[in-house]
Amino acid sequence: MTEFGRGVLRPDEHARRVELTRPEPSPAVARFVEHYWRVRWWVEEPYVSQILSHPAVHLVFEAPEPLVYGVNRGLFSRRLEGSGQVLGVKFRPGGFRPFADGPVTGLTDRTVPATEFFGAEIAEINASVLTAGDPAAIVADFLEPRMPEADPLAEDVAAMVGQMTAEPTGFRVDQAAAALHLSTRTLQRLFAEYVGVSPKWVLRRARLQEAAARADQGDVIDWAALAGDLGYADQAHLTRDFTATVGLPPARYSRSAGDQSQMARIR
Repeated sequence: MTEFGRGVLRPDEHARRVELTRPEPSPAVARFVEHYWRVRWWVEEPYVSQILSHPAVHLVFEAPEPLVYGVNRGLFSRRLEGSGQVLGVKFRPGGFRPFADGPVTGLTDRTVPATEFFGAEIAEINASVLTAGDPAAIVADFLEPRMPEADPLAEDVAAMVGQMTAEPTGFRVDQAAAALHLSTRTLQRLFAEYVGVSPKWVLRRARLQEAAARADQGDVIDWAALAGDLGYADQAHLTRDFTATVGLPPARYSRSAGDQSQMARIR
């Protein structure tokens, strides 16, 4: 099993119900795809999985049909019942643009049947993927012959998003533009075309993921200091941003995460 990584809320609680593996893509696919992910779950009672999504498009094999998920600017929630599994393909930021008919911003906050991008053939392998012992191999065989030509702009965008999300503290949009030798406005258009969200949103989401990760550790947090570290103007700004997306103020979320962590240790 793999660690869930940034974005999964209440990961300790999540780990008791969900198993995640991340098969690596072949070299032919890796130019556009970051990794595959396979999620399996077993729950006695319905459970809602919540994720602060990354700036990436996903192709997901699930019942009753495979779907393409654009970047979710809110909080992604999925209700899990009984047992089941899905197999996902996480494209690199900008990596789905060559498969789309237009700017990836057209997919933002939307879910679209995968047949619109990959034809009826992808629906034909969906059942096999969901029942296979090695579903990633089936998906790899499907994707490899359909890989487009390399797109240098997509690779530049993926590298920049990687820098922005790895070091969100103090990183500014004008710095990202300068690193790519672009104006800020051109960078914004490039992100809309390839990523589906603005550079400012990418930075903001990375900061929220960091705040949630700190809260999930269950430690006492100086929220004013953390807000400053993450580049917020003040604690109130962080609180508003976190509450609007997660649905709870960060301090309250931190307390609930700590309570759940303690209950897990008791069990």
